[in-house]
Amino acid sequence: MKKQYFTISKIVLLAMMAAIVCVVTFFRFPLLGSKVHFANAMCLLAGLLFGPLGGGLAAGLGSAIYDSMSYDFVQCMITFVSKFLMAAVCAWIARPKKAEIKHGRMILGCILGALTYVALYMLKTYIYQAFVYGYPMDTVWATMLSKLPASLINAVVAFVAAPIIYSALYPALKRAGLLEKLW
Repeated sequence: MKKQYFTISKIVLLAMMAAIVCVVTFFRFPLLGSKVHFANAMCLLAGLLFGPLGGGLAAGLGSAIYDSMSYDFVQCMITFVSKFLMAAVCAWIARPKKAEIKHGRMILGCILGALTYVALYMLKTYIYQAFVYGYPMDTVWATMLSKLPASLINAVVAFVAAPIIYSALYPALKRAGLLEKLW
């Protein structure tokens, strides 16, 4: 009999992670003229815990559900794809071929996952400003430069927090036998 990737217990755990991503996005605090939140850290954590597909789904769905409360369908889909890729890139680098996560690879995966999101967010900003709204290029670049510091601050918070949270959860998940169910 072929092993199923999405078991009932895994679907429930993915839904719980998506809910955590969504709820954490509500809590923001000001720092250096921007708003910092831990949602990106939870997206990276989803990738570390569930792998590229499961983590990407949890990160993308949780973020898209949050965005569905205030944005249109297109913005929700853009958010889903960018957060999915953020978690997936983190997982692909941190844990290749379902091997044990090594600390250095985990940090590298978190950094590259966070930077993937920053790059995709800047690309979205550029496309919207230049092609959807039709602003002149100097306005487009000024807008992008104004959004970059907040994005980088959130990226740094994410790639510092995610490995710490994963390392704190790892022993309990291993003792409970849940690590094998997550990937």
